Amino acid sequence: MEKIASFTINHLKLLPGVYVSRKDAVGSETLTTFDLRMTAPNREPVMNTAEMHAIEHLAATYLRNNKEWQDKIIYFGPMGCRTGFYLILAGDLTSKDILPLIISTFEFIRDFKGDVPGASAKDCGNYLDMNLPMANYLADHYLKNALYVADDKNLNYPE
Repeated sequence: MEKIASFTINHLKLLPGVYVSRKDAVGSETLTTFDLRMTAPNREPVMNTAEMHAIEHLAATYLRNNKEWQDKIIYFGPMGCRTGFYLILAGDLTSKDILPLIISTFEFIRDFKGDVPGASAKDCGNYLDMNLPMANYLADHYLKNALYVADDKNLNYPE
């Protein structure tokens, strides 16, 4: 079998950032999949499932309630390697197009206090596996070390 495109990216050079992972035509619409890379693969510790789960609930809630973007949100979810998340949006978009949205999403996560939306036995299949304080910390780290300082090296995959 051929390698899929995401396995051809040099993960040893990949930095935290916001990357266009792929674009797919679905009928007359383009879907853009973004790689929201929060840690440097194979060089920084991966995230634990509890904080990733909290980030997933908070980001999905924020994105689907964002008045400007809610109609374009297709999916937000974790990467199996636990170094980031995938965001799929309707539209032919670039990393620069969505950087303000990603910044506001992670500012929301950084500042969130209280009960994580959907973190109950009725609403979630593993509601006890949440770590909000660590999600707050990781969102702040991502903002300071990738999003607020984003340039070409954080917005375009390495060669």
